[in-house]
Amino acid sequence: MRRADRLFDIIQALRSASVPLTAAQLAGQLEVTARTIYRDIASLQASRVPIEGAAGLGYVLRQGFDLPPLMFTRDEVEAILIGAHLIKRTGDPGLQAAAQAVLSKISVALPAHLKDHLDLAPIYVSPAGAVVPQQADLDEIRVAIRDRRKIRLSYIDVDGNATDRVIKPLAIAYFVEATLLCGWCELRQGQRNFRLDRIKDMALLPDSFAEEHPRLMREWLALTQRRPEGTSL
Repeated sequence: MRRADRLFDIIQALRSASVPLTAAQLAGQLEVTARTIYRDIASLQASRVPIEGAAGLGYVLRQGFDLPPLMFTRDEVEAILIGAHLIKRTGDPGLQAAAQAVLSKISVALPAHLKDHLDLAPIYVSPAGAVVPQQADLDEIRVAIRDRRKIRLSYIDVDGNATDRVIKPLAIAYFVEATLLCGWCELRQGQRNFRLDRIKDMALLPDSFAEEHPRLMREWLALTQRRPEGTSL
């Protein structure tokens, strides 16, 4: 979690609490150490956020403090809401939880007339979508993509053949029918896409491909741009 997000979450937790919260309680909610909370509280107080209390006693946010309202138009609110609901169709539990957290943060910070529109927006997004993969860990895959680390897969192809692959992961492609892991396959020596529901086992490897990443990413982007409109990856 970025520090700016954590500071925001501390303010939100204190604002919604009916009793003082200790550093240990805040640390448990945000999955950090109490020492980190002490430093963050000190930073917020130095920035004139009216937090009162002390270590061991707990902290409260003085009544009347509020963050500046987020300035969105109704169209922008609907775009955020539709995007969050579309994420529910990806079969990615980590992103689904993140989308719900975004909506919660926005709901708290929006001015009243836009908050009502967020709750009552006249939109509907079908819940049907890709299944949640049983063996592929999407959180780990995103870490591998961000950190430029290889992944080892046990994979079952469309003909039922089992293979072990080492992949240099480049992207995740979300479709209604399936979620794909896109990357360079060392076994096939080329760009390949792997349905996550056909991955039977996977492991994040320590091996880095950071130096190759810019070239492989350019190649992958070139492939996606050459595909005719309406075709899948």
